[in-house]
Amino acid sequence: MTIIPTPVDGLFEVSHTRFTDSRGLFERLFCIEALVSILKGRHIVAVNHSKTASIGALRGLHYQMPPHAEMKLVCCLRGSVHDVAVDIRQGSSTFLRHHTTILTGDNARMVVIPEGFAHGFQVLEPDSELLYLHTAPYAPASERGLAWNDPRLAIEWPGPVTDISQRDGGHAFINDSFQGVPA
Repeated sequence: MTIIPTPVDGLFEVSHTRFTDSRGLFERLFCIEALVSILKGRHIVAVNHSKTASIGALRGLHYQMPPHAEMKLVCCLRGSVHDVAVDIRQGSSTFLRHHTTILTGDNARMVVIPEGFAHGFQVLEPDSELLYLHTAPYAPASERGLAWNDPRLAIEWPGPVTDISQRDGGHAFINDSFQGVPA
């Protein structure tokens, strides 16, 4: 596994090696020893899987407030997505900056999104599937969201949004009182 810093402080991509032969492939998606410098004592406590059917469907931008803030490790098992992480950590030098990357079922990439980031993605291929490893359990009362189309974030999505949940489509724009997430 190779850890690749991004322009957003604390956010990483990780590439891993795939071994292929006539039977198919083998790849290690998670290795605590290889990721110890990022995990810094955190442990994976939940693993989630999503499948999103239609091109242009959008999920996010989601995050959890402390004390349930979580690090997420996200990879694509099938299809492809335009993945977005937004830094909303109070006092961060990259506050409200975002990073985008393409995750596919074939590119052997993972995004490591620390606490204090909002995360979302738009589907580029039908039936795209993501795997999420979380360092905190889901805590509905701590869940929050940012508007995917917030002009302050200026995220360039690759295409029109064709499907979004009522909840994800209802997040308010950031206003001047938004302080972000305590780091």
